[in-house]
Amino acid sequence: MSKKNSGLDFLEDPDALEGRFEEVGDYFQQNQKIILGVLGVIILAAVGFIGYKYYVSSQDETAQAELFPAVYQIESDSLKKALNGDGKTPGLLAVADNYGATPAGNLAKFYAGVGLLKENKYDEAIEHLKSFNSSDLLVQARAYALIGDAYMQKKSYDDAIDYYQKAADYKSNKFFTPGYLTKLAIAYEQAKQNDKAIDTYNQIIEKYGQSSEAANARKYKALLESTGGQS
Repeated sequence: MSKKNSGLDFLEDPDALEGRFEEVGDYFQQNQKIILGVLGVIILAAVGFIGYKYYVSSQDETAQAELFPAVYQIESDSLKKALNGDGKTPGLLAVADNYGATPAGNLAKFYAGVGLLKENKYDEAIEHLKSFNSSDLLVQARAYALIGDAYMQKKSYDDAIDYYQKAADYKSNKFFTPGYLTKLAIAYEQAKQNDKAIDTYNQIIEKYGQSSEAANARKYKALLESTGGQS
């Protein structure tokens, strides 16, 4: 019985192997422009990526240098200088706008949102805080809560509820989550959704009973229940 061709005969037969090389050569000749074009795109993409990473890194150094004075101003309660600069150094708004793709520029968006919120510029604060993103345990949840605060000031209670819920759900922990849940419950009350407010107070009591917020949660829950929890 003859051995069935496995398709790998060329590994054992030098003539067959030579034939395969000739086939590959012919294929390359026939498709040379396409193959070289694809290789060119891959090389350009790789070079572009490396160049972009280098550019972002160098831009981040500049952004950090410009961010520091603005952060100092906001911590000194000089909001206008922090946001708009002092004539010598740019403010948070400029750093966020010019270097938004860098880590320092991203952080500038957060600080700008804080400053704008303090200046009662709620829509601008929301815009900057929404454009900020971080995997940090503290800062991202804080950004969500600040967006919720801005919506509360605008009396957009449903939007506030959404962002307080995001803050409470983001990497939940016993240190900060009870505070976000308290804000969420208050937003539910303002939205006349008292049943959901009671449920949220219950979450604080049951999950975070040792927190400082738990005592207030019990008190506010009792007040709502005394009215029958009517929305």
